[in-house]
Amino acid sequence: MKQKIQEYFVYFMLYSIIGWVYEVFLEVVVYRWGFSNRGVLFGPYCVIYGTGALLLIFSLGRLMEKRIYIGRLFVTPVLVFFGIIAIATGVELIGSYIMEWALGGWAWDYRRFAFNFQGRIALNPSVRFGIGGMVFLYVLQPLFVKLKNGMSPKAFRRMAGVLTVLVAADVAALAARSFL
Repeated sequence: MKQKIQEYFVYFMLYSIIGWVYEVFLEVVVYRWGFSNRGVLFGPYCVIYGTGALLLIFSLGRLMEKRIYIGRLFVTPVLVFFGIIAIATGVELIGSYIMEWALGGWAWDYRRFAFNFQGRIALNPSVRFGIGGMVFLYVLQPLFVKLKNGMSPKAFRRMAGVLTVLVAADVAALAARSFL
């Protein structure tokens, strides 16, 4: 059980870091707004991506294993895609409310996009999350599992321990900053 928790924590951190890189890439390269730390913590991670990734693994993993057809058409990936959109959009909406409650606002504004709700969620980003989620579930996650299985258990435990210490220090720093 402890080993599984460590494994999912490492996946959480990997996807949080990938999410941060994605956000910074959009901000600096695509939109040319300049750099800012896109996470709520100090480190280079957006925990909402890690949370969403784990939810996708837990909720869609079994669906991905099924072979669902409509006639001769294999539709499992289509169902997974729409599942990703629904889950990612729900995480983003709930995350915006949690951030607003805890921090006084949320880190994105989708009012410029068509089909948005209160600037918290919108169709365009939801479709992008669907595409990214497909890459994550069908390409990155199998690669990360393979890399994890190639590591010695001791090395993996050490990596999980270092990540735990870093995040704990980051959360403590955020808490201290919030109370000062």
